[in-house]
Amino acid sequence: MTLKNCLKRGALITAANWHVVLVQFVADALFKTLLAVPVVGGVFLVVLLIGGDPSDLLALPVTEIIPTLAAVLLAQPVALAAFLLAVALVLVGGSLLMFLVKGGTVTVLVDAERGAGAIEHPPLRLPAFHRATHFTLERFTNGAARLFPRYVTLGIWLMAIYALSTVVSLALVWPGDAAEDWRLLAALASAAFVAWITLVNFVYLLFQIVTAVDDCSVRDAAGHVGRLLRARFSLVFSIFAATLGLVILTTAASILATAALGLIAFVPLVGLAALPLQLIAWLMRGVVFQYIGLSALAAHVRAYRSLREPAALPAGAPARAAH
Repeated sequence: MTLKNCLKRGALITAANWHVVLVQFVADALFKTLLAVPVVGGVFLVVLLIGGDPSDLLALPVTEIIPTLAAVLLAQPVALAAFLLAVALVLVGGSLLMFLVKGGTVTVLVDAERGAGAIEHPPLRLPAFHRATHFTLERFTNGAARLFPRYVTLGIWLMAIYALSTVVSLALVWPGDAAEDWRLLAALASAAFVAWITLVNFVYLLFQIVTAVDDCSVRDAAGHVGRLLRARFSLVFSIFAATLGLVILTTAASILATAALGLIAFVPLVGLAALPLQLIAWLMRGVVFQYIGLSALAAHVRAYRSLREPAALPAGAPARAAH
Protein backbone atom coordinates (compact mmCIF):
# COMPACT_ATOMS: atom_id res chain seq x y z
CA MET A 1 0.00 0.00 0.00
CA THR A 2 2.32 2.71 -1.33
CA LEU A 3 1.65 6.39 -1.94
CA LYS A 4 2.32 5.99 -5.66
CA ASN A 5 -0.17 3.15 -6.06
CA CYS A 6 -2.87 4.98 -4.07
CA LEU A 7 -2.51 8.17 -6.10
CA LYS A 8 -2.36 6.29 -9.40
CA ARG A 9 -5.41 4.22 -8.50
CA GLY A 10 -7.35 7.30 -7.41
CA ALA A 11 -6.49 9.16 -10.62
CA LEU A 12 -7.49 6.25 -12.87
CA ILE A 13 -10.75 5.57 -11.04
CA THR A 14 -11.70 9.25 -11.19
CA ALA A 15 -10.84 9.38 -14.90
CA ALA A 16 -13.00 6.32 -15.52
CA ASN A 17 -15.88 8.04 -13.74
CA TRP A 18 -15.35 11.45 -15.33
CA HIS A 19 -19.08 12.10 -15.13
CA VAL A 20 -18.85 12.93 -11.41
CA VAL A 21 -16.08 15.45 -12.14
CA LEU A 22 -18.39 17.35 -14.47
CA VAL A 23 -21.33 17.10 -12.07
CA GLN A 24 -19.20 18.46 -9.21
CA PHE A 25 -17.90 21.28 -11.41
CA VAL A 26 -21.38 22.33 -12.52
CA ALA A 27 -22.73 22.21 -8.95
CA ASP A 28 -19.79 24.24 -7.63
CA ALA A 29 -20.08 26.83 -10.41
CA LEU A 30 -23.84 27.10 -9.84
CA PHE A 31 -23.33 27.59 -6.10
CA LYS A 32 -20.79 30.39 -6.63
CA THR A 33 -22.98 32.06 -9.25
CA LEU A 34 -26.03 31.99 -6.98
CA LEU A 35 -23.96 33.39 -4.12
CA ALA A 36 -22.96 36.33 -6.31
CA VAL A 37 -26.61 37.28 -6.98
CA PRO A 38 -27.40 38.77 -3.53
CA VAL A 39 -23.99 40.49 -3.48
CA VAL A 40 -24.73 42.25 -6.76
CA GLY A 41 -28.23 43.02 -5.49
CA GLY A 42 -26.69 44.52 -2.36
CA VAL A 43 -24.49 46.76 -4.52
CA PHE A 44 -27.51 48.22 -6.28
CA LEU A 45 -29.33 48.54 -2.96
CA VAL A 46 -26.45 50.58 -1.57
CA VAL A 47 -26.40 52.71 -4.72
CA LEU A 48 -30.10 53.43 -4.28
CA LEU A 49 -29.56 54.36 -0.64
CA ILE A 50 -26.56 56.66 -1.00
CA GLY A 51 -26.39 57.34 -4.74
CA GLY A 52 -23.30 56.91 -6.86
CA ASP A 53 -21.98 54.63 -9.57
CA PRO A 54 -22.34 50.82 -9.11
CA SER A 55 -19.12 50.25 -11.09
CA ASP A 56 -17.11 52.03 -8.40
CA LEU A 57 -18.33 49.59 -5.77
CA LEU A 58 -17.93 46.54 -7.99
CA ALA A 59 -14.36 47.62 -8.79
CA LEU A 60 -13.35 46.95 -5.18
CA PRO A 61 -11.63 43.65 -4.30
CA VAL A 62 -14.03 40.82 -3.50
CA THR A 63 -12.86 40.78 0.13
CA GLU A 64 -13.88 44.43 0.52
CA ILE A 65 -17.27 44.45 -1.21
CA ILE A 66 -19.29 42.75 1.55
CA PRO A 67 -17.69 44.75 4.43
CA THR A 68 -18.37 47.94 2.46
CA LEU A 69 -21.97 46.90 1.87
CA ALA A 70 -22.42 46.04 5.55
CA ALA A 71 -20.93 49.36 6.66
CA VAL A 72 -23.37 51.31 4.48
CA LEU A 73 -26.36 49.12 5.33
CA LEU A 74 -25.75 49.38 9.09
CA ALA A 75 -27.41 52.77 8.89
CA GLN A 76 -30.49 51.09 7.37
CA PRO A 77 -31.46 48.11 9.62
CA VAL A 78 -34.34 46.95 7.41
CA ALA A 79 -32.21 46.95 4.27
CA LEU A 80 -29.37 45.21 6.13
CA ALA A 81 -31.71 42.50 7.42
CA ALA A 82 -33.06 41.90 3.90
CA PHE A 83 -29.54 41.67 2.47
CA LEU A 84 -28.32 39.24 5.15
CA LEU A 85 -31.45 37.12 4.74
CA ALA A 86 -30.86 36.87 0.98
CA VAL A 87 -27.22 35.84 1.49
CA ALA A 88 -28.22 33.29 4.15
CA LEU A 89 -30.93 31.75 1.96
CA VAL A 90 -28.55 31.34 -0.98
CA LEU A 91 -25.78 30.02 1.27
CA VAL A 92 -28.02 27.44 2.94
CA GLY A 93 -29.69 26.37 -0.31
CA GLY A 94 -26.40 26.13 -2.18
CA SER A 95 -24.79 24.17 0.66
CA LEU A 96 -27.67 21.67 0.67
CA LEU A 97 -27.23 21.22 -3.07
CA MET A 98 -23.50 20.58 -2.61
CA PHE A 99 -24.18 18.01 0.15
CA LEU A 100 -26.65 16.21 -2.10
CA VAL A 101 -24.27 16.11 -5.05
CA LYS A 102 -21.32 15.06 -2.88
CA GLY A 103 -23.28 12.09 -1.56
CA GLY A 104 -23.82 10.77 -5.08
CA THR A 105 -20.21 11.47 -6.07
CA VAL A 106 -18.70 9.67 -3.09
CA THR A 107 -21.03 6.70 -3.58
CA VAL A 108 -19.96 6.29 -7.21
CA LEU A 109 -16.24 6.55 -6.40
CA VAL A 110 -16.49 4.15 -3.45
CA ASP A 111 -18.29 1.55 -5.60
CA ALA A 112 -15.79 2.09 -8.42
CA GLU A 113 -12.83 1.65 -6.08
CA ARG A 114 -14.35 -1.51 -4.68
CA GLY A 115 -14.89 -3.09 -8.09
CA ALA A 116 -11.99 -1.72 -10.14
CA GLY A 117 -9.56 -4.58 -9.52
CA ALA A 118 -5.80 -4.00 -9.76
CA ILE A 119 -6.15 -1.09 -12.16
CA GLU A 120 -3.06 0.65 -10.76
CA HIS A 121 -0.76 -2.23 -11.71
CA PRO A 122 0.43 -2.42 -15.33
CA PRO A 123 -0.40 -3.21 -17.99
CA LEU A 124 -3.44 -0.94 -18.14
CA ARG A 125 -5.88 -2.21 -20.75
CA LEU A 126 -9.15 -0.76 -21.97
CA PRO A 127 -11.35 -3.55 -20.48
CA ALA A 128 -9.85 -2.91 -17.04
CA PHE A 129 -10.48 0.80 -17.45
CA HIS A 130 -14.09 0.17 -18.42
CA ARG A 131 -14.49 -2.14 -15.44
CA ALA A 132 -13.70 0.81 -13.18
CA THR A 133 -16.53 2.86 -14.70
CA HIS A 134 -19.39 2.58 -12.22
CA PHE A 135 -21.27 5.79 -12.88
CA THR A 136 -24.97 5.38 -13.50
CA LEU A 137 -27.71 7.90 -12.86
CA GLU A 138 -29.51 5.43 -10.59
CA ARG A 139 -26.40 4.76 -8.47
CA PHE A 140 -25.67 8.48 -8.21
CA THR A 141 -29.20 9.46 -7.14
CA ASN A 142 -29.55 6.55 -4.71
CA GLY A 143 -26.24 7.42 -3.09
CA ALA A 144 -27.18 11.09 -2.90
CA ALA A 145 -30.49 10.27 -1.18
CA ARG A 146 -28.89 7.76 1.21
CA LEU A 147 -26.02 9.98 2.38
CA PHE A 148 -27.75 13.35 2.24
CA PRO A 149 -29.02 13.44 5.88
CA ARG A 150 -25.63 12.42 7.25
CA TYR A 151 -23.75 14.85 5.03
CA VAL A 152 -26.06 17.64 6.17
CA THR A 153 -25.14 16.78 9.77
CA LEU A 154 -21.46 16.85 8.84
CA GLY A 155 -21.98 20.16 7.07
CA ILE A 156 -23.62 21.71 10.13
CA TRP A 157 -20.63 20.69 12.24
CA LEU A 158 -18.30 22.08 9.60
CA MET A 159 -20.10 25.44 9.47
CA ALA A 160 -20.06 25.62 13.28
CA ILE A 161 -16.30 25.04 13.32
CA TYR A 162 -15.85 27.67 10.60
CA ALA A 163 -17.85 30.21 12.60
CA LEU A 164 -16.04 29.44 15.87
CA SER A 165 -12.64 29.57 14.16
CA THR A 166 -13.48 32.93 12.60
CA VAL A 167 -14.55 34.39 15.95
CA VAL A 168 -11.39 33.12 17.65
CA SER A 169 -9.19 34.47 14.86
CA LEU A 170 -10.81 37.91 15.07
CA ALA A 171 -10.55 37.89 18.85
CA LEU A 172 -6.81 37.23 18.64
CA VAL A 173 -6.24 40.07 16.21
CA TRP A 174 -8.61 42.67 17.67
CA PRO A 175 -6.68 43.45 20.90
CA GLY A 176 -3.62 44.26 18.82
CA ASP A 177 -5.35 46.94 16.81
CA ALA A 178 -3.42 49.72 18.52
CA ALA A 179 -0.13 47.87 18.70
CA GLU A 180 2.76 48.65 16.39
CA ASP A 181 3.06 45.04 15.25
CA TRP A 182 -0.65 44.74 14.40
CA ARG A 183 0.04 43.96 10.74
CA LEU A 184 2.41 41.15 11.66
CA LEU A 185 -0.08 39.76 14.17
CA ALA A 186 -2.85 39.90 11.58
CA ALA A 187 -0.67 38.12 9.01
CA LEU A 188 0.25 35.36 11.47
CA ALA A 189 -3.38 34.96 12.54
CA SER A 190 -4.48 34.74 8.90
CA ALA A 191 -1.84 32.12 8.09
CA ALA A 192 -2.81 30.07 11.15
CA PHE A 193 -6.49 30.39 10.23
CA VAL A 194 -5.87 29.14 6.67
CA ALA A 195 -3.78 26.21 7.95
CA TRP A 196 -6.45 25.30 10.52
CA ILE A 197 -9.28 25.44 7.95
CA THR A 198 -7.24 23.27 5.56
CA LEU A 199 -6.79 20.69 8.32
CA VAL A 200 -10.49 20.84 9.19
CA ASN A 201 -11.44 20.26 5.55
CA PHE A 202 -9.08 17.28 5.43
CA VAL A 203 -10.72 15.63 8.46
CA TYR A 204 -14.14 16.51 7.03
CA LEU A 205 -13.21 14.62 3.85
CA LEU A 206 -12.21 11.56 5.89
CA PHE A 207 -15.57 11.66 7.66
CA GLN A 208 -17.36 11.74 4.31
CA ILE A 209 -15.37 8.75 3.08
CA VAL A 210 -15.83 6.65 6.21
CA THR A 211 -19.54 7.42 6.38
CA ALA A 212 -19.98 6.25 2.78
CA VAL A 213 -17.74 3.16 2.94
CA ASP A 214 -19.15 1.83 6.23
CA ASP A 215 -22.67 3.25 5.72
CA CYS A 216 -22.58 4.39 9.34
CA SER A 217 -23.70 7.41 11.32
CA VAL A 218 -21.52 10.46 11.87
CA ARG A 219 -21.01 9.48 15.52
CA ASP A 220 -19.77 6.00 14.58
CA ALA A 221 -17.59 7.48 11.83
CA ALA A 222 -15.60 9.45 14.43
CA GLY A 223 -14.13 6.25 15.89
CA HIS A 224 -13.34 4.85 12.45
CA VAL A 225 -11.60 8.06 11.38
CA GLY A 226 -9.49 7.93 14.54
CA ARG A 227 -8.55 4.34 13.78
CA LEU A 228 -7.60 5.27 10.22
CA LEU A 229 -5.38 8.13 11.38
CA ARG A 230 -3.63 5.91 13.94
CA ALA A 231 -3.02 2.99 11.61
CA ARG A 232 -2.41 4.76 8.29
CA PHE A 233 -1.31 8.24 9.35
CA SER A 234 1.83 8.28 7.20
CA LEU A 235 -0.01 7.17 4.07
CA VAL A 236 -3.06 9.37 4.60
CA PHE A 237 -0.97 12.46 5.38
CA SER A 238 1.26 11.77 2.36
CA ILE A 239 -1.80 11.69 0.09
CA PHE A 240 -2.99 14.95 1.64
CA ALA A 241 0.43 16.61 1.26
CA ALA A 242 0.84 15.45 -2.35
CA THR A 243 -2.63 16.73 -3.24
CA LEU A 244 -1.99 20.06 -1.53
CA GLY A 245 1.29 20.48 -3.40
CA LEU A 246 -0.41 19.68 -6.69
CA VAL A 247 -3.17 22.21 -5.97
CA ILE A 248 -0.57 24.89 -5.19
CA LEU A 249 1.32 24.19 -8.43
CA THR A 250 -1.91 24.19 -10.43
CA THR A 251 -2.97 27.47 -8.83
CA ALA A 252 0.38 29.04 -9.72
CA ALA A 253 0.05 27.85 -13.32
CA SER A 254 -3.49 29.23 -13.45
CA ILE A 255 -2.33 32.64 -12.20
CA LEU A 256 0.43 32.75 -14.84
CA ALA A 257 -2.03 31.76 -17.56
CA THR A 258 -4.49 34.44 -16.44
CA ALA A 259 -1.73 37.05 -16.46
CA ALA A 260 -0.67 36.01 -19.96
CA LEU A 261 -4.24 36.25 -21.22
CA GLY A 262 -4.48 39.68 -19.62
CA LEU A 263 -1.51 40.84 -21.69
CA ILE A 264 -3.13 39.48 -24.87
CA ALA A 265 -6.22 41.59 -24.18
CA PHE A 266 -4.21 44.77 -24.83
CA VAL A 267 -3.12 43.68 -28.31
CA PRO A 268 -5.32 45.21 -31.05
CA LEU A 269 -7.56 42.72 -32.89
CA VAL A 270 -5.84 39.76 -31.23
CA GLY A 271 -7.27 40.97 -27.94
CA LEU A 272 -10.75 40.02 -29.20
CA ALA A 273 -9.79 36.39 -28.64
CA ALA A 274 -8.95 37.03 -24.96
CA LEU A 275 -12.54 36.64 -23.70
CA PRO A 276 -13.20 33.14 -25.14
CA LEU A 277 -9.69 32.09 -24.11
CA GLN A 278 -10.34 33.27 -20.58
CA LEU A 279 -13.64 31.37 -20.54
CA ILE A 280 -11.91 28.19 -21.72
CA ALA A 281 -9.17 28.69 -19.12
CA TRP A 282 -11.79 29.12 -16.39
CA LEU A 283 -13.55 25.93 -17.45
CA MET A 284 -10.30 23.97 -17.62
CA ARG A 285 -9.19 25.29 -14.24
CA GLY A 286 -12.47 24.32 -12.58
CA VAL A 287 -12.50 20.82 -14.09
CA VAL A 288 -8.82 20.19 -13.23
CA PHE A 289 -9.30 21.25 -9.60
CA GLN A 290 -12.35 19.01 -9.26
CA TYR A 291 -10.42 16.12 -10.80
CA ILE A 292 -7.52 16.59 -8.37
CA GLY A 293 -9.84 16.72 -5.38
CA LEU A 294 -11.83 13.64 -6.40
CA SER A 295 -8.65 11.71 -7.23
CA ALA A 296 -7.44 12.40 -3.70
CA LEU A 297 -10.81 11.25 -2.36
CA ALA A 298 -10.53 7.94 -4.25
CA ALA A 299 -6.95 7.51 -3.01
CA HIS A 300 -8.10 7.95 0.58
CA VAL A 301 -10.87 5.41 -0.03
CA ARG A 302 -8.18 2.91 -1.08
CA ALA A 303 -6.18 3.64 2.07
CA TYR A 304 -9.23 3.16 4.31
CA ARG A 305 -10.44 -0.01 2.60
CA SER A 306 -6.95 -1.53 2.90
CA LEU A 307 -7.32 -1.10 6.66
CA ARG A 308 -10.95 -2.14 6.94
CA GLU A 309 -10.88 -4.98 4.41
CA PRO A 310 -7.32 -6.37 4.07
CA ALA A 311 -8.64 -9.29 2.04
CA ALA A 312 -10.17 -6.84 -0.45
CA LEU A 313 -6.79 -5.76 -1.85
CA PRO A 314 -7.01 -6.07 -5.63
CA ALA A 315 -5.84 -9.24 -7.24
CA GLY A 316 -2.37 -8.86 -8.66
CA ALA A 317 -1.21 -6.46 -5.97
CA PRO A 318 2.15 -7.24 -4.37
CA ALA A 319 1.97 -9.40 -1.27
CA ARG A 320 3.62 -6.72 0.85
CA ALA A 321 0.62 -4.40 0.24
CA ALA A 322 -1.35 -6.21 2.93
CA HIS A 323 1.16 -5.22 5.64
